Amino acid sequence: MYDIQMTRLHELTVVIYAFSVLLYFFDFIHHNRKANRIAFWLLAFVWVLQTVFLFFYMMKTGRFPVLTIFEGLYFYAWVLVTLSLGINRLLRVDFIVFFTNILGFIVMVIHTFAPVQYQSHVMGEKLVSELLLIHITMAILSYGAFSLSSVFSLLYLIQYDLLKRKKWGKRLMRLADLSKLEQLSYILAVIGVPMLMLSLILGLQWAILKVPGMAWYDIKIIGSFIVLTAYSIYLYLRIARNLSGKSLALWNIGSFLIVLINFFLFGKLSSFHFWYS
Repeated sequence: MYDIQMTRLHELTVVIYAFSVLLYFFDFIHHNRKANRIAFWLLAFVWVLQTVFLFFYMMKTGRFPVLTIFEGLYFYAWVLVTLSLGINRLLRVDFIVFFTNILGFIVMVIHTFAPVQYQSHVMGEKLVSELLLIHITMAILSYGAFSLSSVFSLLYLIQYDLLKRKKWGKRLMRLADLSKLEQLSYILAVIGVPMLMLSLILGLQWAILKVPGMAWYDIKIIGSFIVLTAYSIYLYLRIARNLSGKSLALWNIGSFLIVLINFFLFGKLSSFHFWYS
């Protein structure tokens, strides 16, 4: 009975989240501040529900919920909602909140309506350790930083296209200027790269201690290092080569596509990260 009630509450959260995204889209098209305010408070209510769910789940399992792909997806969605609320209050860049919540809503829907892998939960219990928890948590937080960084780059490309075609109007004015979008994208990448690097170090250390005979050529490990390399090249191009503009934004978005492939596909194909399947 408890599980059924929790499932219904999760579905209700998705519905409320959907209304929030729709209102943000309405605001995106028509510049309606009332719709924006309602969407914000609906999103805040979604965040409260997500936080309560996380709290009760931790009370029920006695651990931080990141040890299976479904737990990781939920925590990832919570991170995106938290960041979007913070951006909405601190930076006042509405379009960033809109695009971030589209991504968060997709993640939330995948988590809510995908079949639960009970075996993964059992395996996750056997693999609990503080080192593993820190490794996974830092990896998901770095993915959250990369997500927002890609959103800023996407908005940069939209703004760049509007300016190039001389499409003046309210939509153009509501986007931050190109230099600000590029700088915010860069800052988030700077946050995400060392966080992912530390996560990989901790994960490898845990694997050495807990998984003897681990295959170092595992696709998830290779994929994680490809992600780290892609974003390191992004920082190199930005800092050492002083590259900027459209080409750098495209590189950033391409790097984020690698993040998505590594998270959703490589985790399934991995023999080492079997608790994520």
